[in-house]
Amino acid sequence: MKYKGRFGDYGGFYVPEVLIPALEELEKAFYRFYKDKGFVNELSQLMADYAGRPTPLYHAKRLSEYVGFNVYLKREDLLHGGAHKVNNTLGQGLLAKYMGKTKLIAETGAGQHGLATAMIGALFGMETKIFMGAIDIERQSVNVHKMKLCGAQVISVKGGTSTLKDAINDALRYWTANVNDTFYLFGTAAGPHPYPTIVKHFQSCIGKETRRQCLHKLGRLPDMVLACVGGGSNAIGMFSGFLNDKKVRLIGIEAGGRSLSSGRHAASISAGKPGILHGAKAYLLQNAEGQVNDTESVSAGLDYPSVGPEHCYLSDIGRATYVAVEDKDVLDTFELMCKTEGILPALESTHAIAYIVSQKGKLPAKTIAVVNLSGRGDKDVGIVEKFRPVKD
Repeated sequence: MKYKGRFGDYGGFYVPEVLIPALEELEKAFYRFYKDKGFVNELSQLMADYAGRPTPLYHAKRLSEYVGFNVYLKREDLLHGGAHKVNNTLGQGLLAKYMGKTKLIAETGAGQHGLATAMIGALFGMETKIFMGAIDIERQSVNVHKMKLCGAQVISVKGGTSTLKDAINDALRYWTANVNDTFYLFGTAAGPHPYPTIVKHFQSCIGKETRRQCLHKLGRLPDMVLACVGGGSNAIGMFSGFLNDKKVRLIGIEAGGRSLSSGRHAASISAGKPGILHGAKAYLLQNAEGQVNDTESVSAGLDYPSVGPEHCYLSDIGRATYVAVEDKDVLDTFELMCKTEGILPALESTHAIAYIVSQKGKLPAKTIAVVNLSGRGDKDVGIVEKFRPVKD
């Protein structure tokens, strides 16, 4: 392959030999079309007219008063489909169209990427299959119904932990047998090269917009930029706009589950060590024998034992900091956001806001923090109700 997709020692492509030609074809097509005038113009029009870009940068005044410093939210939750995922699915879906592929497959955890892929499958008239863990199908039933309404077939994955890791395993197996006419629309900035680079490119609109909006609205760059991290697509999209601004702190928030000490969490960088999963070298939650640990999070979209390779590199060189937030704090913050801002954030995004809340009284009043509100929480109301019933 022309580009090896390395971020320091991380990344690469550790896949069965049968997939190498498919990845080479994908790499060649991406570098051929991503700057092509016709492709760029068509994607820009879809981003504006279909997805709803640009998204606002919103000053969360009541939340800011609560924590004692200025908090701004990048409102990716207002995009069509309810999350940042449509940025990537539009880009990759259009690439599939330019490559002449007629079928799409995707994996999904919280269902947001699955829904975004199903929408693009309907938009471009492509047969679409979504692989989803049986546990995630149960806890994200609303998104499953939406995918089916868009014409996608949702395939329940019952092996292993029946969550995102296993959905990716089955999607890769299916792709191996159907590479000729099928495009694997990978959902996060992980997996084998060139997916981390492709996903970062199509999500970089988040960071570029946010940087411009900060300079226009605030007259300066923020002190810190925050985003939740599972595989890491919304975070790398946001961070990409500020990587060269050394004074801007980049903070990624992982899923601490019940607690890091319990071992039941999904904080790959905070508690993992380098290993190989789904075709790439990255931080991985594993036992002493190298077997992948089961993960746990109240948030289906962060319930993943590894992370994108660029996040691993950014952590190692100290450019970004990664911390974990536990489920209890996430549920508390979800309620706080509803009652102070009238916003229902996705449980994934709520991890980042929960870290902001944990800094209450610790930062100067002039501090400006920008949080990527990567998705809305309509899909999570049932989960929140299960753990925190609303009192009359």
